[in-house]
Amino acid sequence: MNEATTAERQLDQVQPGVIRAFTQTELKSVLSTLKDIGRNEPAVADLLASERPLKDFIAQAFTLSPYLRDSAVADEGLLTLAISRPIDETLAARVKDARDSWRPDDGGSYPSEAEVMTRLRTAKRRLSFIAALADLGRIFVARDTTRWLSDMADASLAAAIDHLLVSSHQSGKLTLKSMETPSEGSGLIVLGMGKLGAQELNYSSDIDAVVFFEPSAEIVADPLDALETFGRMMRKLIRIMQERTADGYVFRTDLRLRPDPGSTPLAIPVEAALTYYEGRGQNWERAAYIKARPVAGDIKAGNNFLRELTPFVFRKYLDYAAIADIHSIKRQIHAHKGHGAIAVKGHNVKLGRGGIREIEFFAQTQQLIAGGRMAPLRVRSTQEALAALTEAKWIDASTRDKLTEAYWFLREVEHRIQMVRDEQTHILPDTEAELKRIAFMLGFADTKAFSEKLEEVLRLVERKYSALFEQETKLSGESGNLVFTGQKDDPDTLKTLARLGFERPESMSGVIRTWHNGRYRATQSAEARERLTELTPDLLKAFGESKRADEALLRFDNFLSGLPAGIQLFSLLGNNPLLLSLLVTIMSSAPRLADIIAARPHVFDGMLDPALMTEIPTRDYLSQRMHGFLSPARHYEDILDRLRIFAAEQRFLIGVRLLTGAIRGEVAARAFTHLADLVIEAAVNAVLAEMEAAHGKYPGGRVAVVGMGKLGSFELTAGSDVDLIVLYDYDDAASESDGAKPLDALRYYTRITQRLISALSAPTAEGVLYEVDMRLRPSGNKGPVATRISTFEKYQREDAWTWEHLALSRARLICGEASLIKDAERIIADVLAQKRDVAKISTDVAEMRKLIGEEKPPANIWDFKLIPGGLVDLEFVAQYLTLVAPAKGLPPHVAGESTADVWKRVAAGAMEPQTYDDCMAALNLFTELSQIIRLCIDSDFEPKEAPAGLIDLVCRAGDCPDISTLEGEVKRLSKTVRKAFSAVVKDGG
Repeated sequence: MNEATTAERQLDQVQPGVIRAFTQTELKSVLSTLKDIGRNEPAVADLLASERPLKDFIAQAFTLSPYLRDSAVADEGLLTLAISRPIDETLAARVKDARDSWRPDDGGSYPSEAEVMTRLRTAKRRLSFIAALADLGRIFVARDTTRWLSDMADASLAAAIDHLLVSSHQSGKLTLKSMETPSEGSGLIVLGMGKLGAQELNYSSDIDAVVFFEPSAEIVADPLDALETFGRMMRKLIRIMQERTADGYVFRTDLRLRPDPGSTPLAIPVEAALTYYEGRGQNWERAAYIKARPVAGDIKAGNNFLRELTPFVFRKYLDYAAIADIHSIKRQIHAHKGHGAIAVKGHNVKLGRGGIREIEFFAQTQQLIAGGRMAPLRVRSTQEALAALTEAKWIDASTRDKLTEAYWFLREVEHRIQMVRDEQTHILPDTEAELKRIAFMLGFADTKAFSEKLEEVLRLVERKYSALFEQETKLSGESGNLVFTGQKDDPDTLKTLARLGFERPESMSGVIRTWHNGRYRATQSAEARERLTELTPDLLKAFGESKRADEALLRFDNFLSGLPAGIQLFSLLGNNPLLLSLLVTIMSSAPRLADIIAARPHVFDGMLDPALMTEIPTRDYLSQRMHGFLSPARHYEDILDRLRIFAAEQRFLIGVRLLTGAIRGEVAARAFTHLADLVIEAAVNAVLAEMEAAHGKYPGGRVAVVGMGKLGSFELTAGSDVDLIVLYDYDDAASESDGAKPLDALRYYTRITQRLISALSAPTAEGVLYEVDMRLRPSGNKGPVATRISTFEKYQREDAWTWEHLALSRARLICGEASLIKDAERIIADVLAQKRDVAKISTDVAEMRKLIGEEKPPANIWDFKLIPGGLVDLEFVAQYLTLVAPAKGLPPHVAGESTADVWKRVAAGAMEPQTYDDCMAALNLFTELSQIIRLCIDSDFEPKEAPAGLIDLVCRAGDCPDISTLEGEVKRLSKTVRKAFSAVVKDGG
């Protein structure tokens, strides 16, 4: 678009009907807000008095984005600025404001750091606001929005670096060559990576950067001081850019893409960096540097550095090692895929199947393959890369056009997800109401039309992406000889196995010969062996790519040995590469799931359901399936067996969804809990029916079950036990039940509880449902297993310890008689509403945490529950704030909330915004990683011992390129949480 055209773009050009109001109620509220703004801004008042399409558009936009509405209210004159001036002229002025924010005033005085921070935040906030409106109004396309956001990031980083250089010069830490152009000749290199480097930033994007310095620039007198000087400067840079102040923040800034971030300073000498990349550089770093661009500091030195790095990024020849590298990048970077079906609600448009990352990786992979020989492929932006690949005849024009269109559509979806509340998220809402908001922001009439379009795009991308890697397999050549007949090993077969990645080819050949000899039930028929023979090359290739191929193959062998038959499975795997990929992922990443499949092959049946990845496992979804599965049961033991089969299969399928990235850890936790709720309720009903058949009903009898701990707070993992309290009540006038074998009340309800525990935890041929923990009942193990409601109330009001009230804050009524459930909920609410001695609660909680630390020390840094600053601390803060809320005037307790829900409700006001953000990030990260680790292994997580596939999974979940980077992030976040715990609890909140 030429300058004459862009100069004329104004918001007043918006066409009617480009978006729709979220709701009429919201629209009325927004119009009232706009009237308030109009009292101080005549241009807004004039707009409201007109019938211009812009009036409706602004009102509709504010109903859809609370962030935009709040920005207009908080920043007087911002809306006037947006609607009164040409858009590009206004945004260019904001970028210039940011770039000049470090410059001295007319008197020669340089601004303070606080003044620079305020200027940058104001410029960014205003640019973001105006760009969002232009984007929503279709005056901008997504490419315009990404470019302006990237220009703002460039300007902000460059200004911050200039300010820091000037400040260091003034304090005598270094000597600049020019105060007018501080960065020029400084040797300080700031490279923008990822979307910043490609000038493709999303609306609420983090920015990735790496920083190097050239000692030969000699701006620091003593080279030994340079590391400390520049390191301190970068810590200040991060604060300038991302610290939340009253003016907001500029960009969240991440410097973790530097060499070996766990052990290197924030700024690294150029020579050390080049040595690292030449000798130890990893696959993901090659991919990352495709988009690298000097954005701040000494631009000339930055370009020289990238020129020297070119041989590392773009290799001269294409060989088998390069292909292996590319497959390794695939494992490290791309979102793992499940079946072809895609669920729109809750889908991650960046990392999910068919998402933005797959288009970027489609281009980057081929750039890495051919960029060493074809310089025109060394471009940064995704659109330019697709165009260059077409010119080079690597892809056809149709693929280029379709993927380019898909890319910008998905970027528009991503922008709107983030525009709602200025949140760095790529995940579509999982509720119909919030999905409607996104659909309206994109101009769709309803969620159905939006979902159909999105699914079409995601499927297109996934097809193109999958086809690419089919071609890569062909490029690497055929597998070679794979002969497993006879008694002796075929020498060429052993070479092929070694080339495929097996460390002990002789042993693996022996295992495979066992299959072909028909020693297992699954391979006894000639047809089954024939199908398995056809499948074996693909199977071995897939296992070979899983790093620890031998371990994965042995787990598959264990699975095979337990199968009752094999023809159907081998046919399915042969015709369904995604199912094969999923099976290999389980064998290579999740020994626990592999053991479950081997012990109970029937759980694998559920993976054949084509809707597996489409449906989020909600309570209704699970309830319908359980009802259908239990309905044929005719007696008590049959019900318990069917419950075990159903629970095992559904736990496995929830785990598969988590393993493949179809759902997140938070969704998995809720699904595991819904499943437990339904199973416990079904077991209670079966136990009550059995008791009534044997001993009759108890007059006025009522039973209810309380879920405690992670069951109460919707946070169960794949291997969790369940904490329960059984409550009961009855007619005081009755002395015994009315059956043929009557029992008094205590024995009647004790026996119900004992039967329930047995129904859930007794091992049968179909295994165990759940281990049951009853220690949270009144008086713990010393008290009766079942508690009458009046006793429960008296104990909680008069005798319970602080730790028991902390536990009570997570209590949730799961099932039972409706009136008893209401009574119990009232009692719990009343107890938690009591005003307590805040100092005493603080002391008790601090002592309890200290005791846990002494009696249950963490196994290692990966023990997310017990590490200082881990989940226990986060849970204690939530429970502590719940107990002191009445005394401190905080929002009251809400039953059935997760730890994250409690934090969102009460913790935000109890600490600094940045601390709260970091604690929430820690809670999300630790929850996600805990879910995955508990799903995949039964033991403590130790990276040196863990399956290679699991390492990839946890790195992906933590959005880190390698395990050492993730470890650094865990340490950083846990340290923040520990400080927050001390500040909130020890200081009385």
